[in-house]
Amino acid sequence: MSQRYFADQALLPTGWASQVLLEVDATGTLTDVSPNSTPGNAQRLAGPVLPGMPNLHSHAFQRAMAGLAEMGSSQPDSFWSWRERMYGLVDRLTPDQVGVIAQALYIEMLKGGYTQVSEFHYLHHDTSGQAYSDPAEMAWAITGAAERSGIALTLLPVLYAHSGFGGQPPNHGQRRFIHDVPEFLKLLERLAPHLTDHPTQALGMAFHSLRAVTLKEMQEVLATNPIGPRHIHVAEQQREVDESLVYSGKRPVRWLLDNVAVDERWCLIHATHLDDTEVRDLAACGAVAGLCPTTEANLGDGLFRAVEYAAQGGRLGIGSDSHVSLDVVEELRLLEYGQRLATQQRNCLHDSAIRPVADWLYRSALAGGAQASGQPIGALEVGKRADLVVLDGSDPYLATSKDDTRLGRWLFGGSKQQICDVMVAGRWVIQQRRHALDDANRAALTRLFTEIN
Repeated sequence: MSQRYFADQALLPTGWASQVLLEVDATGTLTDVSPNSTPGNAQRLAGPVLPGMPNLHSHAFQRAMAGLAEMGSSQPDSFWSWRERMYGLVDRLTPDQVGVIAQALYIEMLKGGYTQVSEFHYLHHDTSGQAYSDPAEMAWAITGAAERSGIALTLLPVLYAHSGFGGQPPNHGQRRFIHDVPEFLKLLERLAPHLTDHPTQALGMAFHSLRAVTLKEMQEVLATNPIGPRHIHVAEQQREVDESLVYSGKRPVRWLLDNVAVDERWCLIHATHLDDTEVRDLAACGAVAGLCPTTEANLGDGLFRAVEYAAQGGRLGIGSDSHVSLDVVEELRLLEYGQRLATQQRNCLHDSAIRPVADWLYRSALAGGAQASGQPIGALEVGKRADLVVLDGSDPYLATSKDDTRLGRWLFGGSKQQICDVMVAGRWVIQQRRHALDDANRAALTRLFTEIN
């Protein structure tokens, strides 16, 4: 049975529209999107309606250490020292604990405006580094958490085989991540039947980084033509660039583009350190740059060259990565503010078709995130999944805004507190800022942190 909803304002692919009637069928798909309509017996929504934002990069278990690595020392701190602390957390986590962390995380994501998450999943094995009797044990913890929370999921099992360029042996801290190619392909085969026809979950795959896989291993996996999107960390830190130059004579993104057929199925996570030709060629290949501004700032990675990349038609999306923030507002705001700090100018990310910066940011991240997820999302249009974010129409800033200022009021003057309701695939998962599992979730997370801290 279909459901009908009415929004006074809704962000459609062509821009803001008024008096929009939305019809959703029993599968959670939009079957009608009609502006300039009358509500009739449709449910009237509480305020402006946006397509739900895809989160294109997540390491769910890392949420458990958010805020715990912010202690200065006499030695310089960097991504690499943070990584050692992360290995310490990995040493202790069970599948059940990962499920608790992920469920809590995904509920927070929903409240922050994300309706879809691409989980870059590389925590595969038990604490000794051995495969579980079911090699997908950890993956089921992730898919179950997504199911319970109500968020949509693209699961990206990760091939992680080495500790450095040239196939260096993995170190002790990486023992729970490691697969060879045959084991990895068996994991994909195990997962595919369960996710291929799922209404809100899909399967892709990822290579951890050019440090962690060899060209031969990448070619062996790609020769099987795995389904879904393909993600990879690349050029996140300057040290990675330097080591790539020593090993191959090429910068990481240059090496990837020269050796692998990178196209629209690919998402390059971070891609922080690019030269002019890498910016040009990444933009031209149709892949998505997966940007995680709050994590990149937290880790001291650097700033992606978004102004130059966008000017050449490059596609981008946002993710929350290590989850120091779970807020679409903060992620998009910092993306723009980073460019302002780098260029010492204002209003950096826009184009001739979309002048309001907030509208450009939101609509660009929708399109890039949808592409990187491999799911039919990212727009309020017929045939797309009904993923909606409803803002608070009684908020004075939003209630008095116009079409060209509405998103600016929210992204540059508001917060996730202005999100009232969230729908995924036609089902309300957040209503009046609450999730049905809030109380149980809080209790479970408190018990878990007592155990592992």
